[in-house]
Amino acid sequence: MPDPFNVLFLCTGNSARSILAEAILNHKAKVAFTAYSAGSNPSGMVRPEALKQLKKAGLVTDGLRSKSWDEFARPDAPMMDFVFTVCDNAANEACPFWPGQPITAHWGIPDPAAVKGTPEEIERAFRDAFTILDRRIGLFLALPFSTLEQFATQREIEKIGRQ
Repeated sequence: MPDPFNVLFLCTGNSARSILAEAILNHKAKVAFTAYSAGSNPSGMVRPEALKQLKKAGLVTDGLRSKSWDEFARPDAPMMDFVFTVCDNAANEACPFWPGQPITAHWGIPDPAAVKGTPEEIERAFRDAFTILDRRIGLFLALPFSTLEQFATQREIEKIGRQ
């Protein structure tokens, strides 16, 4: 079986949207993809509302933590195949150099952590963020894997050249 594709979801605080995306992709594509998340200025904690939304959806929350994208720019970090920004702030920041030239895209969505209001309004904002990310990840996973296989082959050829 080929190695899974590595996917990094980026957001400024790495406390809600990128965490949701990491958990969703790891749940939906356990074999073909490994998802990670990070932030340019991590908050140091995962929002309890995000964890609650994930648990309501039946997704695993063990091991989720707010961390810096610097962890994934180190030489010993997993090589990323895809990098997605999920908030506008991260899209406008200068990202670290990602070895291997991963495919990148901006998947910005409103920040549920910024919502002020009743507990129901806040819960709806987190549910909406989850729903949007779930839909986008579903579309991403529906891409033709034969095309992705060509990218994996290219990656392996580049790996041979580094040895």
